[in-house]
Amino acid sequence: MARPAVSINLASEPFRSDRPYIVAAAAATALLAGALIYQVSLGWIERDQRVQLNADIARAEFALNRLRTDDARIQGVLRRPENAEAADYAVFLNGLITRKAISWTRIFADLEKVLPHNVRLMAVRPQVNLDNQILLAMTVASPSPEPVVDMLMRLEGSKVFGATAMTGWVPPSQSDPVYRYRVTVNYAPQL
Repeated sequence: MARPAVSINLASEPFRSDRPYIVAAAAATALLAGALIYQVSLGWIERDQRVQLNADIARAEFALNRLRTDDARIQGVLRRPENAEAADYAVFLNGLITRKAISWTRIFADLEKVLPHNVRLMAVRPQVNLDNQILLAMTVASPSPEPVVDMLMRLEGSKVFGATAMTGWVPPSQSDPVYRYRVTVNYAPQL
């Protein structure tokens, strides 16, 4: 009869296999150390970028303050009583040049492309607003409202004309058998 083998453990604690846990802990420690180094390097990079950004902002503010000072000095010169007349005259001349630049031939050529055959152009008056945009105030006549609606749709769909608005209308009378409409439209001639 064979005797069972008796294991004798002389250690005060039984043997445990801790090697996988130690290897996993070492790998996690290395991974966390790498993440820490990455975060620290990002912090240094961002700090350097913040220093550069602050320097750029300071330079831009200095340049802006210098421009504001120059503008205030120039505005002070222009506001002097002896220069006010010349500034007003320059504004007047610029307005004349802008109005002179409006070509009646081009206005009528562009309108000819969008006006239906049964809409008559009774009056047209170009105006220049403060933004140097041309606005046409027109009076048109038609035997019925439908051609005028067609004209308004053509104006808004055109590359040359913009937003349109009907500012008023007059129905037919015994002496004038047509509908009359007052229309305003933005006009940007193609150069």
